[in-house]
Amino acid sequence: MKLIFAVVQSKDVESCADALTAAGFVCTRFATQGGFLDSDNCTFMTAVDDEQVEQVLDILRRRAKRRVEMLEAAQPLSGGLAPVIAPPLDVEVGGAAVFVLPLDRVEKL
Repeated sequence: MKLIFAVVQSKDVESCADALTAAGFVCTRFATQGGFLDSDNCTFMTAVDDEQVEQVLDILRRRAKRRVEMLEAAQPLSGGLAPVIAPPLDVEVGGAAVFVLPLDRVEKL
């Protein structure tokens, strides 16, 4: 068995959840925050048989979309000076960060 953690962008949560549920996977999801842009996201957790890992990954590949967003950030200066506004950057966000771990046992108590 494997334990899968998948971190997806908030924009893709419902699409991923619907597809995973339709395929028969039981997932726990919880709101998380972080990453390069300190943005809201969701982490899915599910336990699957070894041979189901690729099916979960395929669903996430199709549903967790990569997109380009503009990052506008102020760069702080040392010495207490006002921040310098950096030119906006296009950054690629989205997709899924997936962690697949060995799982010895699952018990529902």
